[in-house]
Amino acid sequence: MTPREIVSELDQYIVGQAAAKRSVAIALRNRWRRLQVPEELREEIAPKNIIMIGPTGVGKTEISRRLAKLAQAPFVKVEASRFTEVGYVGRDVESIIRDLTELAVDMVREEETEKVEVKARELAEDRVLDLLLPGPHPASEAGGPATMAEDDQTRDKLRKLLREGKLDERSVELEAPQPQGTAMLEVITPQNMEEAGINLREQLSGIFGGGRDSRPRKVTVAEALELIAKQEAQGLIDMQKVESEAVRRVQENGIVFVDEIDKICGRDSLHQGPDVSREGVQRDLLPIVEGSSVKTRHGMVRTDHILFIASGAFNLSKPSDLIPEFQGRFPIRVELEALDKDDFVRILTEPQNSLTRQYRELLDTEGVTLNFDSSAVAEIAEVAAQVNSQAENVGARRLHTVMEKLLDDVSFHAPERSGSTVDIDAAYVREKLGAILEDQDLSRYIL
Repeated sequence: MTPREIVSELDQYIVGQAAAKRSVAIALRNRWRRLQVPEELREEIAPKNIIMIGPTGVGKTEISRRLAKLAQAPFVKVEASRFTEVGYVGRDVESIIRDLTELAVDMVREEETEKVEVKARELAEDRVLDLLLPGPHPASEAGGPATMAEDDQTRDKLRKLLREGKLDERSVELEAPQPQGTAMLEVITPQNMEEAGINLREQLSGIFGGGRDSRPRKVTVAEALELIAKQEAQGLIDMQKVESEAVRRVQENGIVFVDEIDKICGRDSLHQGPDVSREGVQRDLLPIVEGSSVKTRHGMVRTDHILFIASGAFNLSKPSDLIPEFQGRFPIRVELEALDKDDFVRILTEPQNSLTRQYRELLDTEGVTLNFDSSAVAEIAEVAAQVNSQAENVGARRLHTVMEKLLDDVSFHAPERSGSTVDIDAAYVREKLGAILEDQDLSRYIL
């Protein structure tokens, strides 16, 4: 996609923030450009990482998430404040790349599963038919070919019924492995061992009777088909190929979104406490952003060409408070604008996933028709902007709170109002939210 096409796609979901959209569109296009240059130069071209500066709720995360979806790229979002300097208890920064790799493996495995879905379904049907129609009856051996033909006819009839769903509720006995001791293992897994890439669950599986229970259990035919189809699909997939492709995608197309980058600025590191240095976290992140090799369960992963997008409000600090080496790895700076009432009106109506559409579709499932007129949309936007100005400014996230409170009564009684139509206008908005807005103390708690 060209940068213009990328921006056009982002416009369908995110209102405003043209500068940020242009920057990420160029960064994405540059990945394609890098692959077109001579091979000896290709490795030398580093991605142009981006720092997004702006208050919460203005679209920083959404821009990155939508960009990754457009590029069909592995994407992971992390909060910088969750990481600690090496040597202290907490998540170590290399876990970012491990998480990204695991996500890529799941993505490729899902794609490969879709490719073998038809074959896996056919194999699952055969195995279910074996359960419904066990091996040849002793008399059939004496009966010769004629009896075998009858068995084939019976099997074909059962297959037809199976595909039509007429056998879905019938019970069969299936040996389906079930995990054991999972909850206990989740609790006892030390975080630092997980971060070091050790699959503790696999290592301790023997302690819990092999970790799996293969005793037969009763399931419906429909459940058996799903379970067996998944098993067959796993058998048809070449996991070595999956892992190799996943590692390639992470190295060439991976996107890491590091939120709250301003929280690890050195300026107010005094508030962090004596044991953990914010500057230390930056220094630990630096090798990954600059380009290094990280050991994962699926092999070594190079981070040289992963795109890093950092974001922060920077209301108590500024990008220049980051250590110089770290700043140098984020050459593109883009400032996102705070949202006002007009932006809220657009957010409520323009995007494909607009909030008004979401609520209309949700209530339509109950048979309730919800209509928003333009005066209602303007009033909702006004309320959200007013509350943001009086309390903490959380940007577009305020709209979710306002909409939930506004439609609380409709949502609760929807099952009893099937077939009805609810018209939302400015008067309705004032009726539901007016009293709360007048009491500022109350609005701080509720909106």
